[in-house]
Amino acid sequence: MGRVSWLAIPLMLLALAGAGQAIAARRALRRLAATRAPAGPPLAASVLKPLHGNEMGLADNLAATLDQAHAPPWEVLFGAADPADAARPIAGAAMAASATPARFLAGGAVLGANRKVSQLVHLAAEARHPALVVADADMRCPRDWLTAVTAPLADPGTGLVTCLYRGEAADGGTWSRLAALGIDWHFLPNAALGESLGQAQGCYGATMALRRDTLERIGGFEPLLPLLADDHALGAAVRRLGLRVEVSPVIPVHVMHEPDLRALWAHELRWARTLRLLNFPGFLGLGLTHPLPWALLALAVAPGAWTLGVLAIALGARLALASGVDSALGVAGGWRRRAWLPARDLLSFAVWLTALARGGVVWRGRRYRIGRDGEMVEEAR
Repeated sequence: MGRVSWLAIPLMLLALAGAGQAIAARRALRRLAATRAPAGPPLAASVLKPLHGNEMGLADNLAATLDQAHAPPWEVLFGAADPADAARPIAGAAMAASATPARFLAGGAVLGANRKVSQLVHLAAEARHPALVVADADMRCPRDWLTAVTAPLADPGTGLVTCLYRGEAADGGTWSRLAALGIDWHFLPNAALGESLGQAQGCYGATMALRRDTLERIGGFEPLLPLLADDHALGAAVRRLGLRVEVSPVIPVHVMHEPDLRALWAHELRWARTLRLLNFPGFLGLGLTHPLPWALLALAVAPGAWTLGVLAIALGARLALASGVDSALGVAGGWRRRAWLPARDLLSFAVWLTALARGGVVWRGRRYRIGRDGEMVEEAR
């Protein structure tokens, strides 16, 4: 083999390893989706839902939160830093249409760089029930969600329950669709595989349910105020108490609205740099989740039957993963949906490459520098 062909060998090996990883991730996700939530007495719960602006799909997200089939007493607390926040009338309409006890709290002081955590501090202080369940505004939860995530907390050895999630475009736009596919075909199966192997040690901000006494033992939400990865830090603090963090098999929907490529890129780069911050060796390992780009690079440097065969294997494995995920989640679309796979994979690879370098993040229009300890420092505009 010539010099150029030798250059292709490591690229081919990366592609083949990634193909194997894709098949393993497909199996892990299908096992998770087929798992039933554990039986147990659900707890009286307060759902804490920080809001910011009238995001597309917000009305349906809030209505789903208020429509839980939960037997014990429960309530929903919506919160916003600004009393005039555009989410307030949306939440008001949702509360008026529901019999579920709910309140809207606004105007609390901004306590730290992480404004979502600042809202959680205020909401937790007003919550009435022993289980606290944090849910992001862009999450649309099935009716059994609240029962499924609070029932495991009846076991004193379980400190926190969290959920993986799938994506759904809030509109028919290209960028929203690509964002949702990134959740479905990258984040969700890869996280499911990591959890099945005991490697992920995850705590996912989409849902974080814990008992009030557990929160008090770790010092409340206040230690998370300066941190970018508040969800990971919460899970780590609970584990340090010797308690388990469980991943519920319930999979809520992350409703995605990305108006343009710039917004999509900013969101995904923030998520990627958060992962890099938490575990740089693990983030390097995510390179194995990109078999299609590696195979394309191998073909580019050494066109031929071998590299073309590797490309076929990589593409086949990724299509098998996409098909398996869609089937497990009951998502329609078939080959028309999976035609987006090459574009989605190339975009994910570009985000991963960019995030290998340190840098700041943009969150809700504000730019932050991230220290080595994970603390956020807002940059002057």
